[in-house]
Amino acid sequence: MVVSTLIPAAMSATLLLAPAAAAADDPGARQLADEALDNLLDAESVRLKLTDRSKDTASSRTAPTSLDLALDRDGNCVGVMDMARHGGHVEIVKQGDEVWMKPDADFWKAQVPGGQGDAAAELFEDRYIHGSVHDPMLRGMADLCDLDSFQKQVGAGETRATDLKKGERTERDGTEVIPLTGREDGKNVTMYVTADSPHRAVEMTQRGGGTDTTVTFDDYDKPVPTKTPSPDDSVDIGRLRQELQGT
Repeated sequence: MVVSTLIPAAMSATLLLAPAAAAADDPGARQLADEALDNLLDAESVRLKLTDRSKDTASSRTAPTSLDLALDRDGNCVGVMDMARHGGHVEIVKQGDEVWMKPDADFWKAQVPGGQGDAAAELFEDRYIHGSVHDPMLRGMADLCDLDSFQKQVGAGETRATDLKKGERTERDGTEVIPLTGREDGKNVTMYVTADSPHRAVEMTQRGGGTDTTVTFDDYDKPVPTKTPSPDDSVDIGRLRQELQGT
């Protein structure tokens, strides 16, 4: 099951923050980008939202198109993920090494081939699949929910953005921000940074060449909710494996 392919897209968009400066950069823009990067890398937790309307994603039946995830450095997370072209919706909870996923019927049918998807949708209707990140079917959750790993990848990245420029103060979802614009591999990239200190990344976009992604960050250092689904609402991952093998 697809659970972690959105994080690389979010990391790619975030590379605009990386500290190496290009010759044509506006020094003020680079200073704001550096501070926003530092604050993102120092965050103990954050809420990440990603929307991917890229050409390749839109034409796929099973590719993830959006993610709304609160995650922390301890690998805990809670959120939702949506798939392209009626590929369904899945709720995600992870605490420690335990994972809960609640796919809807469309998700089951898109991710599990043939009659198996219909059978799984009926059998596990409105219930969470529960298991460990050590299970091969759920292992991708460890990467999806690990803010520390995401921060290390972003921090180690080398920016390819050029001509980074600082724009006029504006608003994004009620927050006063300063836009930083540049170019990367033929794409227009924009990062919105809070206008007041501490300067934090609020939103980043990539447009052009078939790419259309938006990443937003908020709830810096806000604890991830710790509530987990009840046993009555959960089914062990082993049951799913048995059903798939049986059909």
